[in-house]
Amino acid sequence: MSALDWAVLCGALLFIIGYGTWRTRRAGHSLDGYLLGGRQTRWWGVGLSIIATQASAVTFLSTPGQAYADGMRFIQFYFGLPVAMVLIAVVAVPIYHRLRVYTAYEYLQSRFDRRTRTLAAGLFLVQRGFSNGLSLYAPALVLSAILGWNTTATVLLLGAVMIAYTVSGGTRAVTVTQQGQVAVIFAGMATAGYLLVHYLPREVGFQDALHLAGGLGRLNFVDFHFSWTDRYNFWTGMTGGLFLALSYFGTDQSQVQRYLSGQSVTQSRLGLLMNGLVKVPMQLGILLIGVLMFVFYLFQPAPLTFNRPVYDRVMQGAQAPAARQLEQQHQDLQRAQQQAATAFVRARHAHDTPGQAAARQRLQLAQAAAAGLRQDWLALVKQTAPAADAKDTDYVFISFVLRYLPQGLVGLLIAVVLSAALGSAAGGLNSLGSTTLIDLYRPYTRREQCTDEHLVRVSRWATVGWGVLGIGFALFAARMENLIQAVNILGSLFYGTILGIFAVAFFQKQVHGRAVFWAAAAVQLATVLCFWLTDIAYLWYNILGCAAVMLLAALLQRLWPEPKTQPTAHNQEAVVG
Repeated sequence: MSALDWAVLCGALLFIIGYGTWRTRRAGHSLDGYLLGGRQTRWWGVGLSIIATQASAVTFLSTPGQAYADGMRFIQFYFGLPVAMVLIAVVAVPIYHRLRVYTAYEYLQSRFDRRTRTLAAGLFLVQRGFSNGLSLYAPALVLSAILGWNTTATVLLLGAVMIAYTVSGGTRAVTVTQQGQVAVIFAGMATAGYLLVHYLPREVGFQDALHLAGGLGRLNFVDFHFSWTDRYNFWTGMTGGLFLALSYFGTDQSQVQRYLSGQSVTQSRLGLLMNGLVKVPMQLGILLIGVLMFVFYLFQPAPLTFNRPVYDRVMQGAQAPAARQLEQQHQDLQRAQQQAATAFVRARHAHDTPGQAAARQRLQLAQAAAAGLRQDWLALVKQTAPAADAKDTDYVFISFVLRYLPQGLVGLLIAVVLSAALGSAAGGLNSLGSTTLIDLYRPYTRREQCTDEHLVRVSRWATVGWGVLGIGFALFAARMENLIQAVNILGSLFYGTILGIFAVAFFQKQVHGRAVFWAAAAVQLATVLCFWLTDIAYLWYNILGCAAVMLLAALLQRLWPEPKTQPTAHNQEAVVG
């Protein structure tokens, strides 16, 4: 990167983090102020914080590459999200605010018992602890591969910065800092989208690009074909995606803490609804950037693989002659592809329908041949370095940024990646510290010790501890396929069970703690076994896990009833229906 890029990158990050830390320097004196920012956040602050916590660096590194390789069908993953926002706003938000809880799991003790609360909090801590490590690992891995940065040093630097400002100001510091990070993210992605269209050949307009992408199957927004093993279709998005969103936004403390900090029920609801309105168009825009990159590389030379470290290993090994031959074939195919794409656009401008069809067919044949070359390349990688990860979708976007963007804008787009990494990881880290304090430490500590000063200090040390563990996991993490899928797979293994516990709490008032505890423990074990032993698409685990907990808990309650206890005021408020 140039000196200007470094100046833009460092200036953007230092301003965002410095301003956020300065604004919240007095926020950490009381427990309520440290954990929930004094519950003073307005709806737009709640909404931006929710967006920043969800939109990690993985979103901006992997999602464009996902669309480049597979088209727009990943958008179906988010179809259930707006519905989930409405349901959570109606059902969960009023209960959480009325009970004045600090964490979602605190509510479970008033509804069931301490054991069930601890189980749900423990599942969250395991899942979020690993996810936070992945949030640091993803940008460090890709940036080290592309820019030559040392992976370990990058992880340590990001982790140290994240821990420092999260510990200093708690939830308020995270929220204020995330607002600046979201501004950088939107500015950077809008710039990238504009430049992609600008860099297309002069005779190729935006509509031409969409027609080219559509003719090659990249505008596959909706697929109504049902399959248990297909990860992205309408049915998985509206069921599995809905239940994943319900669990993530309704029971995951990293998100619940964002809207618990709202001034009122109305402010929290509006923040959630803002996320529901913004997230799908935002994700659509990020995917569209990937599709536009696909069209861009129909006219510009693309590498045989964007994964430069793997490419260098193959070219230095015994398979280098075969790899060079594949590269030559790839270049020949690219020339044929460029000619066919140009012919398609000219035929479209001339309203020559047969010409368009002929050019599209040539493009499809070239794409099929390129897919065959890719399989041959993967076979060479396996022979040269069997343990290497040959996938390159995580490298597509950052490769374009570094190769084609002018000086200064490269620094801005790197700032987007790092801002997203810090915003998401800080939100997760903040929630890990809060949950550890409220659900694992305070219930087992003598009341006279639980002063605000003592609890804030414990929360800070818990935050530091989880930050160090996240850094440790990031340093030793192994990638699972595409990074954006890795995050969602990890969440889906736990979210179905956690959502099932909360669904029982909200809607099955006849079920008590013992039944739901053992139902959840059994379903969690079964979910992990199914993941290893079957090919069921991971989104289905969210709905199957939730339904299984509800059904098994109802069955155990009938077979193994508990003595009825006199409900407390909290119990009476905590059940819907």
